Amino acid sequence: MSGNKSILIVEDEPLIAMMLEDFLDALGHKVAASCDNVADALGHIESGGFDIAIIDVRLKDGEQSWPVADALADAGKPFVLATGGHVEPPPARHAGATVLAKPYTIDAIEPALARAFGA
Repeated sequence: MSGNKSILIVEDEPLIAMMLEDFLDALGHKVAASCDNVADALGHIESGGFDIAIIDVRLKDGEQSWPVADALADAGKPFVLATGGHVEPPPARHAGATVLAKPYTIDAIEPALARAFGA
């Protein structure tokens, strides 16, 4: 993957979102926005202004982010699924999506972004 990217983060845990933002900044990327729920994320997808998204599979109150993944796929935007032990397989439409395991490490982020752009 070449060049710095603008990234949409969908993560409901504030400390995890801040850590991810710090990692992305250290890697030379820009955070376009950080959302903690599906409705907010869908609004940002509609507005655009980012190159790729990192979306947590499970958000607060059991909200799943599959509508976000669907909207990203419909918009032709690459994305990475972030999970901290999600055991159910993703919907068939997203079975080939790049997965970034939690807890995040800075060394795992760049390869995951590159895989998502190559998918």
